[in-house]
Amino acid sequence: MSETKKEPLFSAKNKKLLTDPLNDNNPITVQVLGICSALAITVQMKNAMVMSLSVIAVTAFANLIISLLRNAIPSRIRIIVQLVVVAALVILVDQILKAFVYDVSKQLSVFVGLIITNCIIMGRLEAFALGNKPFPSLLDGIGNGMGYAVILLIVAFFRELFGSGKIWGFEIFGHKGASLAESTGLYKLGYVDNGLMILPPMALITVGIIIWVQRTKNPKLIEEH
Repeated sequence: MSETKKEPLFSAKNKKLLTDPLNDNNPITVQVLGICSALAITVQMKNAMVMSLSVIAVTAFANLIISLLRNAIPSRIRIIVQLVVVAALVILVDQILKAFVYDVSKQLSVFVGLIITNCIIMGRLEAFALGNKPFPSLLDGIGNGMGYAVILLIVAFFRELFGSGKIWGFEIFGHKGASLAESTGLYKLGYVDNGLMILPPMALITVGIIIWVQRTKNPKLIEEH
C-alpha cells in the first residue's frame, strides 16, 4: 500500500509564499494596500522598523490562527471572527511596545491600533488563510508582512536621510549647528535639509517612484495590473 508523499516544509511552493510579496506581488507597490502607513510613520527609520515588525507579527499569527480555525468558523460571521483575532493580536503587540519601547510607542500613537483595519491583513485572511493549511498560511503572513516592511523601510530611509540628515538618529551629513560656523560636514558647505521630505505627500511620491522603478524593471506587472 503506497503512502501519500508529504510536501517538504520549505518546498518551492512554500518558499514562493515568502519571496513573492517581496517583489512581484508586493502588498504595497503591486496590490496597493497599506498605503496609509507609508504616509504616516515613515519620517524615521526607527518608527518604520517597529511598525514593520508589529505588522509582520500580527499578519503571521492572524493567518495561522484563522487557518487553524477555518473549518470551525461559520461563513456568515467569518469577518467578525477575523476582526476579533486581529484586534486581540494588535492589543497584545501594543502592550509589548509600551513595555519595551515606550518612546516609540508614544510616537506611533494610534497607528498601532489602526493595524486592525490594515487591508493587507484582512486581505490575506480572506484570500489565503481561510482556504489553506496552517504552515503555508503562516509563511504567507510572514511573506506579506516582510513585503510591507521592505517598502516602509525604503521610504523611511530616504525621508529621514534627506528630511533631517540622519539615519536611525545618527547624523550622516554632519552636525547642523545654529550657524554656518558651528555646523560641520555638508552643512558647513551650505547644505540644507529638504523639509518637504518630512511632509506626508512626499511619502506617497516616494512610494510612487518605487512603483515606477519596479514596473519599469518588470513590464509584466503593468500588463497584469
